[in-house]
Amino acid sequence: MDKVNAPVGGHQAIANARRLGTSLRKKRIRKFVGNKLAVFGLAVIVVFLFMALFAPFLTPYDPLEPNFGQTLKGPSAEHWFGTDSMGRDLYTRVLYGARVSILIAVSSSLIANAIGVVMGAFGGYFGGWLDKGLVRLSELFACFPQLIIVLVVMAFIGPGTFNLILVFAITGWTGTFRLVRAEYMSKKEETYVKACEAFGMSRLKIMFFQILPSVMTTVIIQVTMNIPGYVMSEAGLSFLGFGVPMSTPTWGTMLNAAKSMKVLLYAPGVWLVPGCAISLFVLAVNFFGDGLRDVMDPRQQ
Repeated sequence: MDKVNAPVGGHQAIANARRLGTSLRKKRIRKFVGNKLAVFGLAVIVVFLFMALFAPFLTPYDPLEPNFGQTLKGPSAEHWFGTDSMGRDLYTRVLYGARVSILIAVSSSLIANAIGVVMGAFGGYFGGWLDKGLVRLSELFACFPQLIIVLVVMAFIGPGTFNLILVFAITGWTGTFRLVRAEYMSKKEETYVKACEAFGMSRLKIMFFQILPSVMTTVIIQVTMNIPGYVMSEAGLSFLGFGVPMSTPTWGTMLNAAKSMKVLLYAPGVWLVPGCAISLFVLAVNFFGDGLRDVMDPRQQ
């Protein structure tokens, strides 16, 4: 009789677990949808991504081709946002600029957080001299403002999209490292980890297949919250001439092209358009990140 009932009980437990997971997922979706600012942020992000991906189909103009007969024109039916000092359509440059600016921000955040996760996992799980060395390294990076380090490195290696992503990733891992390290130091003492060790499971499998899934909520939130900072940093560095080359349309290089007093006074659209794009995107990602943190963080449940 026990042999007959055991599978039934097992199936029932699996069914209950599935129902619990579905219920939790529905609860989280309802909570996210109930956060109007988070929904607004997500909608704005989707619009920006759509416009960036399909930029060639949304505008007939070339973002790099000058038209000196149409310089510093105001908004019109032909040029919705006007033109810059070289006659290039601002709407077109905002669309194509979103491609590079968002690519830099997202790629930098993903790579930096991946570095932080790996280093935090090794430091938190193994402890000892390895943990002490990684902590000292993170403290060394934290001694200097990230922007100063980026400026110095970019001055040596030169502007470029790949160079900027590389520098952001190398200098932006410390926050994630500290969070993941703390999580691993706590979770490595839990019963399921000790059971895996007792059964002879390799440490790498325990770190990345047993503990890491329970830390991913923290990592996903951190990835999202880092993106606005990288958008702002790219814009600032490109404005100063240390980001990407001026020949590459980004929101930062658009601001760089608006530095002259003539443009500032008589053609405010040249700096206002990319400034509004940066502000709106950063605000949207922050709203979305806050909503995601409220939904996914177990301490917020």
